[in-house]
Amino acid sequence: MKPWRLVLWLMPFALLAIPAIVMQFTAEVAWGPEDFLVMGFLLLALTALIDVIVSRLAGRRARLIGIAIVLVVFLLVWAELAVGILH
Repeated sequence: MKPWRLVLWLMPFALLAIPAIVMQFTAEVAWGPEDFLVMGFLLLALTALIDVIVSRLAGRRARLIGIAIVLVVFLLVWAELAVGILH
C-alpha cells in the first residue's frame, strides 16, 4: 500500500477521535453513539470516493475537480445534518 493511501484511510479515525477526546474535557461537545456512526459513515464514504477518484481518473485537473465536487457534497450533507441549512 502506498503511504498516501494509508494516511488517507487513517484520517477518518483520527478525525473521529477529536470529538471523543474533547468530550472528556468539556460538556459543550456531547456526541452520542449515533453521531459517531453517522459521521464515521460520512468520513469513510468520503475517503472511499477520494480513493476511487485518485486511482481511476487520469490527469491532475480531473482528479482535483472530482475531489472538489465530492468535498462540496460532503460539506453540504454535514452542514445539513448539523444545523439544517437547507430548510
